[in-house]
Amino acid sequence: MIKNLACIVLLSGISIGAFSQAATTTKKTTARPDIPGAFVLELGLNRALSAPSEFKQGLWGSRTINFYYQYEFRILKSQFSFVPGVGFSLERYKLTNNYVLDYTSTNATTPSLIPPGNTGIPNIKRSQIITNYFEVPLELRWTLNPEDPARSFKVGVGGRVGYLFDSFTKVKYSENGETKKFKDKQDFNLNKFRYGITGRIGIGNFSLFGYYNLTPLFEKDKGLKDANSSTFNNFSTMTIGISLASF
Repeated sequence: MIKNLACIVLLSGISIGAFSQAATTTKKTTARPDIPGAFVLELGLNRALSAPSEFKQGLWGSRTINFYYQYEFRILKSQFSFVPGVGFSLERYKLTNNYVLDYTSTNATTPSLIPPGNTGIPNIKRSQIITNYFEVPLELRWTLNPEDPARSFKVGVGGRVGYLFDSFTKVKYSENGETKKFKDKQDFNLNKFRYGITGRIGIGNFSLFGYYNLTPLFEKDKGLKDANSSTFNNFSTMTIGISLASF
């Protein structure tokens, strides 16, 4: 009897050990993958610089959301690194005077900002211009402690190159007691390609950033004109905001 009990205990121990090893092995095989680089989310506010007087913006309605994947290449063993990336920049401009970007006629070759009373759209509540870009950000970064970047102070300067893949206007209005939305999907002579300079300062995965476009929002001499003038206003834009990154 004692021999039989000993055999049962021994077999039970072996079985439990084998089960524990199998469970451990299974747990290791289902471990979360370690993806190199960082995913970045940026939230910012847009401002047009020296735009026509009709281009009156709202502060919170004119905003940007950027999504990037970036990979940091440390330069030798220094505190500097090169950080390329790829992603999307989704921008919008809210016009507080409810003017609408459109063409004055089917024969017009350049767009205009049309007063709400001349658009044919009743009771306009909100007018926006939306521009969406595919972008490649490039950055030279200095990190105080490169061995612990998730907690270190850092400063970066660089630039972005972008391609406009989608653009449209969005108008919210009221008709017969109902709230409706209208979208007009056109390029409006917006610049297909853009480039600009960026800068950021922060600690760990949080930073403040700024971006200044070196190219005008519209194609040169094909965009908006100043009020009561035949002169084209080739204005550009800038964005400031916060940036959150995963490590």
